[in-house]
Parts: sequence; C-alpha cells; structure tokens
Amino acid sequence: MLSLILCIFRPLAHFRPQMDPDPSRPVERAIRTKLTNTLKPDHLEVHNESHMHAVPPGSESHFRVLVVSAQFKGLPLIQRHRLVNEALKEELSGCVHALAIQAKTPEQWGSNPTLAKSPPCMGGSRGDHTMEEKLKI
Repeated sequence: MLSLILCIFRPLAHFRPQMDPDPSRPVERAIRTKLTNTLKPDHLEVHNESHMHAVPPGSESHFRVLVVSAQFKGLPLIQRHRLVNEALKEELSGCVHALAIQAKTPEQWGSNPTLAKSPPCMGGSRGDHTMEEKLKI
C-alpha cells in the first residue's frame, strides 16, 4: 500500500540509465527488493521505461525486469511470469501500468546474457483528449 501511496502523491526523480537502488524511486526499489527476497536471483535488472510513454517526467509506471533464478528451473515461461507477478501483486494492482518480464534460468542466462529491447510506445493515450488534464495530478 505504501508503494501505491508514494507513486500517486510523491514527485519522483527523472529516469536514470544506471539501475542502482535509489531512495527517490520507491516503486523501483520495491520491485527490486521483492524480487530479490522472493526469487533469490543470480542476476536482476530493473529498468524504469516510463520515460518512453505518455506519462509525466519521473513516473514509475512502466518497467522491464530481467530475473535470472534457479527457482525457474523446470518451469514453463508462463509459470515463471506468474511467480514474478505474484511477488509484485501490490505494485501491479497499483501504480505499475506495464511490466515486461524476462525470466531465465542461470543456464539460459549463461548461454544468452541479453535483455530484449522494448518495442516503441504505440501512443495509446494520444487519442485521449483528456490525457493532458490527467497528467496534471
């Protein structure tokens, strides 16, 4: 609940290319902490991609995560995504609008250590004539 309150009422820092935990980015920090505690990843990347979408500067609404965990061994991709979604259910029911997930085993990561690029925003909010007013929150 605290993550939801912070993402609604607190002005957030601008996007930073490095992904170090940052106290001014509470949603990103919550995502990183919950995935670390739940999945004990060998490798974790949390990328705030909100700047690529029609949201106010500094938003924390669109994320891409790469999680490499031995807990994914033997699980189909859908089950891996469910584990990530379950760990982040509070954020996903609140201010996180989109979450792109790459969930790999250590073996998969070892043979292909890449993070897929996000597609460009299709501008779904461009047709919403009330968007400018909504972004003034």
